[in-house]
Amino acid sequence: MTWNWDILLNWRTLLEILLLTVGIYYAFRFVRGTRGAPVVTGFLILLLAFVLVTYVLQLRVLQYLLAAFTTYFVLAVLVIFQPELRRMLAELGNLPIFMTAHEQRENIEVIIQTVERLAEVRIGGLIAIEQSIQLDEAVESGVLVDCEATPEMFETIFFPNNAIHDGGVILKGDRIFKAACIFPLTQRQDLNKSLGTRHRAAIGLSEETDAVIVVVSEETGAISYAYKGQLTRSVTVEDLRAFLTSVLVAPARSRNWIGWLRKRWSPRTRSAPAVVSKSDSALATASSGAPGGK
Repeated sequence: MTWNWDILLNWRTLLEILLLTVGIYYAFRFVRGTRGAPVVTGFLILLLAFVLVTYVLQLRVLQYLLAAFTTYFVLAVLVIFQPELRRMLAELGNLPIFMTAHEQRENIEVIIQTVERLAEVRIGGLIAIEQSIQLDEAVESGVLVDCEATPEMFETIFFPNNAIHDGGVILKGDRIFKAACIFPLTQRQDLNKSLGTRHRAAIGLSEETDAVIVVVSEETGAISYAYKGQLTRSVTVEDLRAFLTSVLVAPARSRNWIGWLRKRWSPRTRSAPAVVSKSDSALATASSGAPGGK
């Protein structure tokens, strides 16, 4: 068989391959982050198996029916997976490539101002910052809010006399998506018994998703954050700002795409402590830098 390299190397062909690759990648990433993934996978396997059997066994009638009803199959997919497709299109607009570093830093400052105000008056808060995995698939209940994220709005939601102050808030980009959400509690047995429900919920959600969860203690006003199954407690506002910037701001990711992809797709390790105190981390760093430290 003789390959026509002029056609293969045609720029239109390369463009089509690139567009298909990008589309398949983002579709796979979207499906991977939802609980509807088994449904989509089962549907595709059934469809491919049906096509393969009809063409291998030369089942003419089924081939004709398959070709005749292809358009209806597409409509069926649009109807069956309408919620997932709508969320996928919405997610494309929230990808980091469409959000500038300035906008991301503004979102971080809204969170910083919020936790400062909540901590000052000792109002409990639980904020989940959504990334690539959709949080509404991992949480229970919740009240749809869909409003611009501002410190004043967060304070209103978490005010003790508010009807929706219990539970967590989901933050999508610069908008508050849901409030009064019930996050999954961690099942780890090595946690301190004094750890509250908010902190356990933050760890639990961070174990199942790639979200960053910020917690303000109602009893002490202490600020904590959870990420990838690890809770860091008693951090300062500057510590929180530095961490959120390192995780959320796009330029920090784009400096090393290989490292970012490895970090994104690598499995989470569960051997690390679930709770880390900021003071303990500083002490460990000082010890490792001292003579004889390990």
